[in-house]
Amino acid sequence: MNFFVKNRFVSFFISLTVLIGMTTSCVDEHAGHNHAKGEHDHSTGEQIIIELDDPGYVKHVEWSKNATIYEANIRQITPEGTLKAFEGQLESIQELGIKIIWLMPVQPIGELNRKGGLGSPYSIKDYTAVNPDFGDLNDFKSLVKRAHELDMKIILDWVANHSAWDNQWTIDHPEYYTKDSLGDFMPPNPDWSDVLDLNYDNKEMRVAMIDAMKYWVTECDIDGFRCDVAWNVPLDFWNRTREELDAIKPIFILAEAEEENYHEEAFDMSYGWELMHLLKHVVNGDSTVNSIDKYMLRQKDRFTKNDYRMHFLTTHDENSWNGTIEERFGESEKAIAVLTYTIYGMPLIYSGQEYGNNKALAFFEKDNPTYTQPEIFDFYKTLITLNRDNKALWNGEYGGDYESIENTLNDQVFSFKRQKDNDVIISIINLTDKPVRFKLLDIEPISLVNVFLNEEIEINDHLELELPAYGYYLLKQ
Repeated sequence: MNFFVKNRFVSFFISLTVLIGMTTSCVDEHAGHNHAKGEHDHSTGEQIIIELDDPGYVKHVEWSKNATIYEANIRQITPEGTLKAFEGQLESIQELGIKIIWLMPVQPIGELNRKGGLGSPYSIKDYTAVNPDFGDLNDFKSLVKRAHELDMKIILDWVANHSAWDNQWTIDHPEYYTKDSLGDFMPPNPDWSDVLDLNYDNKEMRVAMIDAMKYWVTECDIDGFRCDVAWNVPLDFWNRTREELDAIKPIFILAEAEEENYHEEAFDMSYGWELMHLLKHVVNGDSTVNSIDKYMLRQKDRFTKNDYRMHFLTTHDENSWNGTIEERFGESEKAIAVLTYTIYGMPLIYSGQEYGNNKALAFFEKDNPTYTQPEIFDFYKTLITLNRDNKALWNGEYGGDYESIENTLNDQVFSFKRQKDNDVIISIINLTDKPVRFKLLDIEPISLVNVFLNEEIEINDHLELELPAYGYYLLKQ
């Protein structure tokens, strides 16, 4: 493994279980407590034992190698708030250069103890049904089919940690739930009062949950899942889930988690929260640019190059609970975007970000974005298509290694290079609110093209460079 070298060179075994029969069920919402870790039951079916020398062995689907991901908030992204209306936006999302569309949960939302007027999409009343506010199953299938026709993939947000209070499981299978000292249902934590904690000590519940996930793959031909609060569901459950889903079709799975062992058997990609928070500290003046390079060095120690990481400026959680991009990053949005779209990892764009949404969207109500920068679409389109077409920016081992470039203002200007075969990317970013003059250090002379200006520039360590506040050079070969 060349790049993220990790100290997990231990042989271990995968059990590939031949599964007989499939059941269909349902489940749901939020997240938040420490489940007891149940044993991974390999007792069903024939076992084939394969020894592996490299634990970073998740096999990524080929189409993910140069993918960028788009998070779609179905309730908010169109005036109608329906699957059919969102289907009408697929061509513009394709124009951005997007490969993967992550749909926030589309299932019916619980009514008992609901928060707000419409409730949280993460309070699942029925795991294998479609929220009637969004449309019906045929609308969902039509959306998936049209996305596939446009060479895009659909992954569905999956809520395995908890369900709605009025999920049918509470009646038919109360044993599927964690109980308090009085034997009553309980939320994962007090603030998540609209959902109930699921009991992963119950093996039947695990089977029902996996069967519900299989339903969407077999019935609707989706291409994978984004797993809500994956860090709070036992990892051995996710490992088993990956085995069973991959037996149907090769899929892509994103973990809402940031731990390296989630990549070993279950997940293609995990969240890069640490980088997002670090960049906020840098532009606020609480940390220096040097801290970003130190972060990258820590990633080399923790992750293998096979481990996809997801980087972003905003998500549904960040937007609704922590504020807009403008509120959190001020004038630095484009500079931060250039960094996150060219540093190692897969970039994410959230509903409305491509048109400059400047509104923190209500989470439990219908609330449309406010578009203030429609022209920013072309900026993100340039970044995403570059990410798709330039091998240096591809994901995982398909892409180029991160190489820090020293400069005379290392505490203010962040500069790095990535190269794969003949493709080269150099990013030089002023992360301060003041103009700067500086030189790159110890760099071999190279002729590159400024991506946004489409003009050639000769880079060497004698050239004095200038950047305005939050300015950037994005250079390619």
